Amino acid sequence: MKGILGKKKGMTRIFTEDGIVQPVSVIEAGPCVITQVKTHQTNGYQAIQLGYQDARNLNKPMSGHLRKSAPMKHLREFRTDDLAEAQLGQKINVDIFQPGDLVDITGISKGKGFAGGVKRYNFSGGPKTHGQSDRWRAPGSVGAGTTPGRTFKGTKMAGHMGSRKTTVTNLRVVHIDAERNLLLVKGAIPGGSNSVLIIKQSKKRI
Repeated sequence: MKGILGKKKGMTRIFTEDGIVQPVSVIEAGPCVITQVKTHQTNGYQAIQLGYQDARNLNKPMSGHLRKSAPMKHLREFRTDDLAEAQLGQKINVDIFQPGDLVDITGISKGKGFAGGVKRYNFSGGPKTHGQSDRWRAPGSVGAGTTPGRTFKGTKMAGHMGSRKTTVTNLRVVHIDAERNLLLVKGAIPGGSNSVLIIKQSKKRI
C-alpha cells in the first residue's frame, strides 16, 4: 500500500506535450517517518503509522510513543498486507509515486459556515411567479403534517456546510519533483492552503 502525508500548496496549470492546458494541484508530500509498525500479533491487524512535520512541543504520552522514531506533529495509519520492508524510523519520500499513478486524496474540506439549501445541496428554489416574491431560495416542504407528523432525520435542509472529511478518488499523478518534495496531480483536491492531506494509491481503478 503506497501512502504518504502532505500539505496542499495551491493550484496552477501546466501544458502537455500536445499543448493542452491541464489544471493541477500542488502538494508538498513528505518526507514522512515510520513511527510505528502494527502487526497481527500485537495489534490484531497490519498497518504502518507515518509521522509528518517536525513537532516542537509534545506531551509526555506522545513523547513516549515517539521516543524510538522522531517527534512528529501529524500521525496517520495506512493498512498494508506486506510489512517486510517496513522499519521503525524509515523515511518515506514522494518518489514512491510515479507519473501516471492514480491516487486517492483525503482532506478536510473548506468550511462555509451556515448555508441554505440552494448553496448546500444545489436546490432549485421556489417558483419565481404567481406572487411568490420571497420563496426564491426556500427549501419547500420537508415532511407531511399528520403522517409522519415530523421531519425525518437526515432530511436535506439548511445547516453547517463544509469542514468535513472528504476524499477525491482516481486523481492522476502528472509530475513529481523529488528534490522539492512536490507532487502534482490533475484536478482539484479538498481543503485550503497548507491543510494536511492523506495521499494513497487508488483502490478503485478506472
